[in-house]
Amino acid sequence: MAGHGSNRVILTALAANVGIAVAKFAAAAITGSSAMLTEGVHSLVDSTNHVLLLYGGKRSRKGPDVRHPLGYGRELYFWSFVVAMLVFSLGAGVSLYEGVLHLLHPEPTSDLGIAFAVLGTAAALEGWSTIEALREFNRARGDTPILRALQDTKDAPTLIVLLENAGALAGLAIAAAGIALSWATGNPLWDGVASVLIGLVLGATAVMLLIEAKGLLIGESADPALVAAIRACAEGHAGVVAVHEVLTVHQAPDMVISVISADFEDTITAQAVEQTVRDIETAVAGQFPVVTRVYVRPLDRTMV
Repeated sequence: MAGHGSNRVILTALAANVGIAVAKFAAAAITGSSAMLTEGVHSLVDSTNHVLLLYGGKRSRKGPDVRHPLGYGRELYFWSFVVAMLVFSLGAGVSLYEGVLHLLHPEPTSDLGIAFAVLGTAAALEGWSTIEALREFNRARGDTPILRALQDTKDAPTLIVLLENAGALAGLAIAAAGIALSWATGNPLWDGVASVLIGLVLGATAVMLLIEAKGLLIGESADPALVAAIRACAEGHAGVVAVHEVLTVHQAPDMVISVISADFEDTITAQAVEQTVRDIETAVAGQFPVVTRVYVRPLDRTMV
């Protein structure tokens, strides 16, 4: 489920993108720039995406019920997948369409001062949003290398904001270059080329988001360090001969389910095994709050 940090990141990005979208559409209407219109659509899609992430975070906090005994945590990952699809279909699709349309029917861009003022303001707002997302991401990753943390993170909302902002900043740079080249060369085709390039950047961003969201939606294991710590906790209980498997799966960024397969001493009674199982479940839940459900499965060593 999305925590307080993720919600703050999303709200910051939402506020920035709403303001940016309004400014870009106004500038597109004044200047006639295809790249500026494309950027406006991009920001509008991003704003919608952030609303969906907030909705998914709220839904993910619903408690278990009869139909969903493990809770609704994965709703957040479902809506993250929807967001990735929207970036691909609307963001990239509309950008490519506008770019091709402008290449076929080029129109000169006017009022360059307004266009560059909007792009500069948008870059500042996107930078503010990116700093907030990076702060949350760095707090969560600790000493883990950035690329490794990007691959392993289970905080889909923060990852989406980071990748969307990276795509947005790249799009702003491309739009500025396209408008500048159109003005410098007197050839409005550069504006259309910029729109096409922005669409390709958004498409690449969407593919990365889809891959990550798909993995989380199917179910990814917890961090190896957490798995090892759960194993050590279970092995430390009296009567446990060996821990064979520690299976974990993320239901949400801060919701992990764990199943432990353990072999117990043959000489202890069934009542003692039951008590040890309860002790293990209590100890794991107490030491690792992120583990919301713990199941211990006694396993005969001859079955391994």
